[in-house]
Amino acid sequence: MDTRQFRNALGRFATGVAVITAKGPEEAPIGMTMSSFNAVSLDPPLVLFSVDRRANSLPAILAAEGYAVNVLGQDQQPLSDRFARAGIDKWAGVTHRLGHAEAPLLEGAIAHFECAPHAVHEAGDHVIVVARVLRFAACDEAPLIFFGGRYRGLAGTANTP
Repeated sequence: MDTRQFRNALGRFATGVAVITAKGPEEAPIGMTMSSFNAVSLDPPLVLFSVDRRANSLPAILAAEGYAVNVLGQDQQPLSDRFARAGIDKWAGVTHRLGHAEAPLLEGAIAHFECAPHAVHEAGDHVIVVARVLRFAACDEAPLIFFGGRYRGLAGTANTP
């Protein structure tokens, strides 16, 4: 199977964009952008996200006592880009408050899900993290959309930073 073509085909499924955050080692916060966030169950309230095994933050995510899923709004592409990069100070100038297990809740996110670990599953080159939602909040704003390898607006036009 051609992995590039497979990835391109998967990119035909539009997704929202979230930043998963947690308290990392030695109290330092961690965060990573992802579009692999999904609802699993309403009773109990469960969500999942998947993390590439090569991600620098994977050990900290697996060791965390809790996570926050921060769903980004259409004007937060720069924040998405920031948390998608490795090797930079992702938190410089980022306004947030602490949620469950001291996981950062990003200011301006259109939804927050404060979660506790529930299960971890091996899945090829990724690890699937299932989390139990303890608290959540949402507002009625437009989401940041990722489709075909680019950020988009709801009408299909590309967002600009």
